[in-house]
Amino acid sequence: MGRAFEYRRAAKEKRWGHMSRIFPKLSRAITIAAKEGGPDPDMNAKLRTAIQNAKAENMPKDNIDSAIKRAAGKEATEYSEVNYEGKGPHGVLVFIECATDNTMRTVANVKSYFNKLGGALVPTGSLEFMFNRKSVFEFEKNDAVDVEEIELELIDAGLEEIEVSDEGTVYVTGDYTSFGTLSKAMEDKGIEVQKATLKRFPTTPVEFSDEQLEEIEKLLDRIEEDDDVQQVFTNIA
Repeated sequence: MGRAFEYRRAAKEKRWGHMSRIFPKLSRAITIAAKEGGPDPDMNAKLRTAIQNAKAENMPKDNIDSAIKRAAGKEATEYSEVNYEGKGPHGVLVFIECATDNTMRTVANVKSYFNKLGGALVPTGSLEFMFNRKSVFEFEKNDAVDVEEIELELIDAGLEEIEVSDEGTVYVTGDYTSFGTLSKAMEDKGIEVQKATLKRFPTTPVEFSDEQLEEIEKLLDRIEEDDDVQQVFTNIA
């Protein structure tokens, strides 16, 4: 019983730790989207997507509503979306997407992580060609979903690949320029998308040993803990 209690407590702490990291990032994405395109998700596709992603992480409705309201407030924070690129331990390539109200603070923090944990920032644009940017959508397969039929219907909208995991999650991938058309096509089909995002996939994935990955992950964990960091991509295979 004691071990079971410790296990439940550890699981709860892990869950709360995840929430404390992810909720501020989701909230920031919602605020940025609402400020750019207005507070009505029916008229703002970017906001609609940000809300979908927040719900997929079980973010409470009050948090979502508060993030939208912050965008309309007189004292609304101005965020800039910026990218940083670097090389970490063992030559791993790291592409970092941020949303920040203080670029000087953000670049100083990111630079310090590399300096302390191995590696350095490189000039912006140096790694852009080493990654392919893709639109990625996730939804759950059910009896009403015919994957082969959906695949045929989404090709004209920009579909490049569709996969189904062992757990029944369907992944739809297309070029980043097709994000809007794919999103609308699935919406028109009545598909309830759980997550939708733009991701960067390495053009040449690299294998690293377990020992090397342990060092690399220390850097990645530290970067991802930063509230200004939205997404982190690497060339790890």
